[in-house]
Amino acid sequence: MYKKSIIIIIAILLVDQLTKYFIVRNFYLGESLPVINNIFHITYITNTGTAFGLLQNYGNILLIFAIVAIIIITISIYKQKGIPKTGLMAFSVILGGAFGNLTDRLFRGSIVDFLDFRIWPVFNVADSSISIGIAILIIHSLFAKKSS
Repeated sequence: MYKKSIIIIIAILLVDQLTKYFIVRNFYLGESLPVINNIFHITYITNTGTAFGLLQNYGNILLIFAIVAIIIITISIYKQKGIPKTGLMAFSVILGGAFGNLTDRLFRGSIVDFLDFRIWPVFNVADSSISIGIAILIIHSLFAKKSS
């Protein structure tokens, strides 16, 4: 069961880093390419903070926090007996995103964001994965409570 988790984590990390590599190599910082004008653009920005650009210039603290969070989640997964497949999948998706953004912090000094829907702050594949994983956990916990 953990092999699938590792595959999910690595797949998300690879897709995240490959898309960011493409953006960094093909766009100038600040450049925006309309895909659907005024609805969806590819916009290359960097972010030293957290989601929505909060906590800018706290890179070292956020780096330590990310490493600690990854370690805690990983240990929790492996120590917990009988974790539901849905929970394991959700945590794997979160970890894949966390590793993607951690890779940026370690090797670029900031996170590359590029998905720009114009009504939401610019984000990336890793951010999406973390959000999707959290949504899966919330939905699963709500569903599990209802069935008890």
